[in-house]
Amino acid sequence: MKALIISVDLGDLDYQAHAEEFTMLAKGAGADIVGNVVARRSRPDAAYFIGSGKLQEASMAADAANADIILFDQPLSPAQQRNIERALNRRVVDRVALILDIFALRAKSHEGKLQVELAQLQHLSTRLTRMWTHLERQRGGIGMRGPGEAQLEMDRRMIGAKVRLLKERLARVQRQRTTQRRARSRGDTLSVSLVGYTNAGKSTLFNALTRAGAYAADQLFATLDTTTRRIWIEGAGQVVVSDTVGFIRDLPPTLIAAFRATLEETVQADLLLHVVDAASPQREEQIAEVNKVLADIGADEIPTILVYNKIDLAGYEPRVERNEHGTIARVFVSASERLGLDGLRGAIVESGQIAGNNAFNVENI
Repeated sequence: MKALIISVDLGDLDYQAHAEEFTMLAKGAGADIVGNVVARRSRPDAAYFIGSGKLQEASMAADAANADIILFDQPLSPAQQRNIERALNRRVVDRVALILDIFALRAKSHEGKLQVELAQLQHLSTRLTRMWTHLERQRGGIGMRGPGEAQLEMDRRMIGAKVRLLKERLARVQRQRTTQRRARSRGDTLSVSLVGYTNAGKSTLFNALTRAGAYAADQLFATLDTTTRRIWIEGAGQVVVSDTVGFIRDLPPTLIAAFRATLEETVQADLLLHVVDAASPQREEQIAEVNKVLADIGADEIPTILVYNKIDLAGYEPRVERNEHGTIARVFVSASERLGLDGLRGAIVESGQIAGNNAFNVENI
């Protein structure tokens, strides 16, 4: 599908990284990008987010490139989206909807599909509710009587019923996960979760540690469903390792809420391996974004090791770094080249021992 991207520079220092990330998202969704219009503004326009001049430029660019769809790299209000669609006579997909679309494309498990559908419906429901409130104020106007309002109310009720059903199904899945975790806890098994910014190489590292065949690709959100494997680490015994969905800046709040059951695996872990793309110029900002989401889901108190991956691309050597207290803080590896993995395994053992986790008492295993 031919897509024209409208990118908005609001003066943020990380605008370029934000724009490049959105382009990766668009390509990941299967878009054929035929043009890019950049608008620079100090603040969003209430009606169109961008100014009328840039809107006209976008219209001409879309016509010239015969674009089928407009991809907008900022979250739009329902009114802004509707106004832009009318002005450009094309469907508009904003950043939130694009991320939701990619999640729908990549989800494979039953749970993953349920979570994506819930997030999409909640996103749509919010917009329908706002539209309904807007129409409510104009009750009695021409074209606003009878079946028009009734249809909106019906749509809202149907979506609400579907959302409740999906939440009930996900609650059952969450209870099953809790039961599984309790079983692992009774078996004194250490639980390690891989977290990190999307495309940091979590799945590649997961495969290198566990010799599993989890899907790994150079694209955003290659992994959506939590994959868990049991491995043996000398000095630690049985260890359960989980690969989780990657985080991204401005992740839609509905998506964080919908994926809470999957992220619960992260919250209940004994140790987090925060995987960082060592070759990314934005790695510090990405670390901050992941830490923000971990705080949101209540996982910020879990012992964490920063794992700097892709050192073969960044020009670093495999090594283990400690903080001022002598505790392991950073491990440098290359999952694809299998460099530094022994150091990482040793860090897992030591970190677990410091935490006093009884999973390291091999006699209990």
